[in-house]
Amino acid sequence: MTRTALLVLADGRFPAGGHAHSGGAEAAVRAGRVTGAASLEDFCRGRLHTAGLVAAGLAAAAALGADPAELDAAADARTPSPALRVAARRLGRQLTRAARATWPSPELDALARAFPKGAHQPVVLGLAARAAGLEAVDAAHCAAYESVSGPAAATVRLLSLDPFDATAVLARLAPETDRVADRAVAAARRVAGEGTDALPAGSAPLLEIGAEAHAGWPVRLFAS
Repeated sequence: MTRTALLVLADGRFPAGGHAHSGGAEAAVRAGRVTGAASLEDFCRGRLHTAGLVAAGLAAAAALGADPAELDAAADARTPSPALRVAARRLGRQLTRAARATWPSPELDALARAFPKGAHQPVVLGLAARAAGLEAVDAAHCAAYESVSGPAAATVRLLSLDPFDATAVLARLAPETDRVADRAVAAARRVAGEGTDALPAGSAPLLEIGAEAHAGWPVRLFAS
């Protein structure tokens, strides 16, 4: 295992398409729920403990070798919004392309064949981590961090928020992000004996509602 592989996978410049998605921040900004650093922190905290925890659990389970098809079905069940399911698969397809080029793997090749339109991004993320020689906790950390770093970066563009303030939000959330990753791994380790029902299923209705509204906007800066 190499920690540098984790840095490559978690780097915002990794060509996995995440820069085109706001993680719900664009809809939250328009609705007036995110107006500055304080409300961004509240938004990211809520996302971390719901969508972030779910994504981290799926990624950790994939890294541990759980059946990707079962995990993808579990991701679908945990994503009520059709718009978010489309976005997750679009991101998963792009991440599959990037991961196969970076860490060639028979498991990633098989995933690409099984899901030509893309598997859910967290499932792909876990398999990418596995192909890179990383552990389940690494995959969980990457997924949890992505759940907050994406909205933070998007808000810099959406609100012209000071990048220092956005980064400080991520730093303040770091201890919680670590705890979420640990919870996700503990749940993922139960999948072998209990099935995917053991994985987190936290919901964030405003994210789902916002995603559906956002998908219908004629003009938008981000894809989701």
